[in-house]
Amino acid sequence: MAAADTSPGPTRAAVILPWERPAHHDDQRAAEARLDEAVGLAAAIGLDIVHSAILPLRTRRPSTLLGSGQIATLHDTIEADHVTVAIIDARLSPVQQRNLERALDCKVIDRTGLILDIFGERAATREGTLQVELAHLEYQRSRLVRSWTHLERQRGGFGFLGGPGETQIEADRRMIGERIVRLRRDLEQVRRTRGLHREARRRVPFPVVALVGYTNAGKSTLFNALTGATVHAQDQLFATLDPTMRGLRLPSGRRVILSDTVGFISELPTELVAAFRATLEEVAEADLIVHVRDAAHPETAAQRQDVHAVLEGLLDTDWQPHSIEVLNKADLLGGIANVPARDDAVVISALTGEGLNSLTQDIDRRLLAAMAEAAYAIPVEDGAALAWLYAHGEITARDDTETAIRLTVRMLPADQARFEQRHGQPDI
Repeated sequence: MAAADTSPGPTRAAVILPWERPAHHDDQRAAEARLDEAVGLAAAIGLDIVHSAILPLRTRRPSTLLGSGQIATLHDTIEADHVTVAIIDARLSPVQQRNLERALDCKVIDRTGLILDIFGERAATREGTLQVELAHLEYQRSRLVRSWTHLERQRGGFGFLGGPGETQIEADRRMIGERIVRLRRDLEQVRRTRGLHREARRRVPFPVVALVGYTNAGKSTLFNALTGATVHAQDQLFATLDPTMRGLRLPSGRRVILSDTVGFISELPTELVAAFRATLEEVAEADLIVHVRDAAHPETAAQRQDVHAVLEGLLDTDWQPHSIEVLNKADLLGGIANVPARDDAVVISALTGEGLNSLTQDIDRRLLAAMAEAAYAIPVEDGAALAWLYAHGEITARDDTETAIRLTVRMLPADQARFEQRHGQPDI
């Protein structure tokens, strides 16, 4: 007779969305989409969602956020369904979190804690690991409650719902502060290293094209379809955390570097915005931004605004003239002909390949349009400057004399600025 399996199963969870807006049709649809997203976030770390609900809020209670009647009903549901952790899809204060834990008699985490845990599980590089730990400690420093322990004995991995957090939980504010100082110092070294890598890439005559978009918009699927890479891509929130780069040849023959970046999300925790700024610097350095949207998602317009808000907070320059909007997942709507599109958007299906030729042509066209033309007189003995121009630009005219080589060159503005910083102003 076989022995019974006594290994613990997935942790049972309830996902609760406190909703403050009036319950007319559009807002109800928005609430349901937001709840679905929260359930997806919880499922992304292997929780077993046994209950989910939208709880309308008339007022935000400073002590518990939810009303007493809602808490009583929720307590009964949690007890009946044997729920171990309740996820409140809102930002909870330390007091609210502690009071809800006592009232519900189970572990409570908020939206910020949940997203931090997902990032903790998915970070694969040293930089990503450091950034996640820093974000977690910044969040934890204001709480110092028994957070993240409910899964300690039930699951492994690098999550903040279990595993490596025990010494941090027991630490006091001084120890956490010291660790934060060390992490920031380590991250600064990582950023310097990344800066050197970016400087090395600038010596390569390839523009950088960055894919950005709401999480699960299909960026990694598009990245793989365009480059032939095998980056992890699946129907899961935050499937990509660490940036990945590959070369891509455009229809004109011009080569570019394509960068796949972390997905954005509404109400991104402020700790993560700061901690992942170095990762998102790949976007700030890009010559062209490709904003990938999920055209089939019911809240695609709201997701677009969320991405724009993050980019405007991240980038100092006006990025929209240097961006392309891509409406992805046309296959879920019956093909690109059935997708209502803006005039300046490109409609594709990264999964089936439909529309990808139009996208690469548009990338080609936009990069060409961004190039500026300048004339230079290069001394005949300055072979390095001549080679640099041939490597980084398109030579449209050349006139050789005994003392100088006069060139007319088309280059991206960033390359033109770098050349003139090293070799002087253009010939007038």
